Amino acid sequence: MADLITITDPDDPRLHDYTGLTDVELRRRREPAEGLFIAEGEKVIRRARQAGYAMRSMLLSAKWVDTMRDVIEESPAPVYAVAPELAERVTGYHVHRGALASMQRKPLPDAAGLLRGARRVAVMEKVNDHTNIGAIFRSAAALGMDAVLLSPDCADPLYRRSVKVSMGAVFSVPYARLETWPRDLETLREAGFRILALTPDEKATSMDAAAPHRLERVALMLGAEGEGLSARALRAADEWVRIPMAHGIDSLNVGAAAAVAFYAVTSGRPAS
Repeated sequence: MADLITITDPDDPRLHDYTGLTDVELRRRREPAEGLFIAEGEKVIRRARQAGYAMRSMLLSAKWVDTMRDVIEESPAPVYAVAPELAERVTGYHVHRGALASMQRKPLPDAAGLLRGARRVAVMEKVNDHTNIGAIFRSAAALGMDAVLLSPDCADPLYRRSVKVSMGAVFSVPYARLETWPRDLETLREAGFRILALTPDEKATSMDAAAPHRLERVALMLGAEGEGLSARALRAADEWVRIPMAHGIDSLNVGAAAAVAFYAVTSGRPAS
């Protein structure tokens, strides 16, 4: 059983993992370098543990101790009980959900290994908004995508905001980061995937017409909010596809577009 440790000093070095959580640039550098990420809220903490992530420590306000009692009893990691005011001073914001956990990252798989058992894959290029990353992972998990590949400049799926928006779905869909973009898309072709580029361009084929056969291996590429896929990514695709629009709307937010497109490419698959 973990030790329950009451801390009253915001400068206590044992709280190092939780300092400055609102400083995005600091956390983006620190967390991958130190091999950690932050899970926020009871459901997300439980889902991270169920996915096999080891806990480094937990930070709780007193009223959450009983709620998280079973997690405390199952984990050897220390649990720090703090007043809400102290948690705010340490993290930089009011911790509404009352529970934070510092989790140990796992090594990412290589793309080729990830693709061996996959048939439907999402590929993101330069999606660097953490809210969009979380929303896309949540849709990928809910709609049956098998894996996600990220270009080198995509945001971190394990950043606190991404994890929170996804409601822990980032733990459910395996992902890998490509090292060279877009050259490493050849890994998909070598594995037998047809690469579809999602774009609002009028020259693109409607998703209704391009919906793949359930046995076909398909990778769906998504670009960043606003700018969309780069010219290099579009050239690397086998086919351009678009979501038909009405009422003069030219495009959807990338998170919403991903959900529609994921449904289109997975709807012919048998339920798992």
